[in-house]
Amino acid sequence: MAEKNVPLKDYRNIGIIAHIDAGKTTTTEGILYRTGIKHKIGATHQGESTTDWMEQEKERGITITSAAVTAFWKDHKVNIIDTPGHIDFTVEVERSLRVLDGAVTVFDGKMGVEAQTETVWRQANKYGVPRICFINKINQTGGDFFKSLETIHTRLSKHALPVHLPIGFEKDINGVVDLVDMKAYTYDDFTDHELKVSDIPADMLEKAKNARSLLVEAAVEADDELFERFLEKGEDSITTPELKSALRKRVLAGDFYLVTGGDGRGVIVEKVLDLVVDYLPSPLDVESIWGTDVKTGDKVERHPDASEPMAGLAFKVATDPFVGKLIFVRVYSGKIKAGSYVLNSATGTKERIGRIVRMHADKREEIDEIGAGDIAAVVGLKDTTTGATLCDVAKPVLLESITFADPPVSIAVEPKTKADQEKMGIALKRLTDEDPTFRVHTDDETGQTIMSGMGELHLDIYIDRMRREFNVEANIGEPQVAYRESIKGTTKIQGKYAKQSGGRGQYGDVWIEFEPNEVGKGFEFVDIIKGGVVPQEYRKPVEQGIRETLNSGVIAGYPVVDVKATLYDGSYHDVDSNEMAFKMAGSLATRDGIKQANPALLEPVMNVEVTTPEEFMGDIIGDLSSRRGRIEAMEDIPGAKLVKAFVPLASLFGYTSDLRSMSQGRAASTMELAQYEEVPPNVSQEIIEKRTK
Repeated sequence: MAEKNVPLKDYRNIGIIAHIDAGKTTTTEGILYRTGIKHKIGATHQGESTTDWMEQEKERGITITSAAVTAFWKDHKVNIIDTPGHIDFTVEVERSLRVLDGAVTVFDGKMGVEAQTETVWRQANKYGVPRICFINKINQTGGDFFKSLETIHTRLSKHALPVHLPIGFEKDINGVVDLVDMKAYTYDDFTDHELKVSDIPADMLEKAKNARSLLVEAAVEADDELFERFLEKGEDSITTPELKSALRKRVLAGDFYLVTGGDGRGVIVEKVLDLVVDYLPSPLDVESIWGTDVKTGDKVERHPDASEPMAGLAFKVATDPFVGKLIFVRVYSGKIKAGSYVLNSATGTKERIGRIVRMHADKREEIDEIGAGDIAAVVGLKDTTTGATLCDVAKPVLLESITFADPPVSIAVEPKTKADQEKMGIALKRLTDEDPTFRVHTDDETGQTIMSGMGELHLDIYIDRMRREFNVEANIGEPQVAYRESIKGTTKIQGKYAKQSGGRGQYGDVWIEFEPNEVGKGFEFVDIIKGGVVPQEYRKPVEQGIRETLNSGVIAGYPVVDVKATLYDGSYHDVDSNEMAFKMAGSLATRDGIKQANPALLEPVMNVEVTTPEEFMGDIIGDLSSRRGRIEAMEDIPGAKLVKAFVPLASLFGYTSDLRSMSQGRAASTMELAQYEEVPPNVSQEIIEKRTK
């Protein structure tokens, strides 16, 4: 498909986000079909969908990697990213939302808001992404638009109002009433090629009028002049264009959501596309982006304008079997041309753009340049990773990067043969480049290679990819939990390193206070030294010494987290002091200080949600309790029960298959990392013994 020349105001960069199995990929397929990119809709469960192009996605019928596609609708250019719903691949949602302007949140009309829906909703809130809501599958048995809307109100936001009402119920649904233009849009079969426009069915007129009144009331809050007129002359004084404009303002503010419903495979997707172009932001509606001037450290602004210096964010790295390493880039200002040089301001390296490709999932179309507000993939960058800023060589700027959670699950992996060893090194390097939540390190004590990820499925997929894409056969160990250590008390301690060995000696002396930091805040170094008792140039090495020593704790050698270290006193020697001596002093103070500050072992605790038929409730609750789980809540959901619990990750390996056998395959669970908590003393002792064997 040839590139069309579309003005920036008509661009839409959107993500499709939802819980696993809500129908994101199917809805994306529906959009591609309706916009003419595809000639038929691929069934996800049969491995035919465009955006689920990896072998592992086709086999499992789930989305693993976010795929980018570009479609055109009513003279608008829509860049769409279909993101995964499984919590193990939450990095894909996080990095997509960082660069998108708007999103369509898809809900399963039979289930309403589910566990992962809440997670992606929170992620969208974090990045201030305006959304519209699409309640999918309402034409299936058990599908209910209004019950699902109720769950949005109770679990996500009260400020979500229908902009369309479904006509009919379950399998009899045959269209929607549009509350903005007060017309009915119907079809005979959901696969029809166009919607028929008619008057609202008589039995729905009253309901539609009431729903429209609520919509108008919410819309006029965005505009003082409309609000005054609405109070004086009523709803009829607001014209349709005025209503649309006011609703758009409310949606763009990011705390108001329009809701529609239907079947993601069907013609009704055209109404979702209309909402995308009418109400979601263009790059011009999004505030300009701020970065840091690399040379001066000052804050600088970049506007979505092709004439400004180039600034873009690399938000995804993918390995393409045909062109090699692909870097997905969102351009915020200026333009990137094929063959030009850009600066990676995170590393300071200059790199050449080989080619630029417009992606249609795994198919590529070569283009000459990408301008401000657009998303595409570039080929030829060797040292660029996720979160790196690409910018004009002459005007370097550093944009805010993307932060990712530490992976809580690890396994040991070793190559089966000598030939596999080299291939495994290449494979792991490639995979860690792609995914910042997939980490690899060598255990100093055992010499084993340790892979860490967000969950069992996450690691499972990567082992599978190593075998298929890189032909690496490996032996895999048991999953291991990423424990942490911290402190509960406060201590003040001296770290003194003094050596005299003939000639020039070594001298470093510091006093440091160690105390617990806020949970999740990590390590914080505070320097409150007044005067020159420790010269400025030696304070950074002290911090370095502390940081390195915290990598290995005093209980069982796990990394120490959430510690605040305050350097408040010390002394130095004119001749014998140097950076190395102060680094050693910081290290010595840390080793002794952590021991004295009441150290504790921490474990990852998961937020687990189980959906189950009522008859298995007792068994499931009993089983969760036996896994040291704390039951937080039990709720009724359509046709089932929902159990919410906090359970230590160490007790959850293999839980999915245990749950299946407990419930005859009818219960399902989701889990995500909630927080790290202190390990009970009896369990702590077991872990220490295992670790020190």
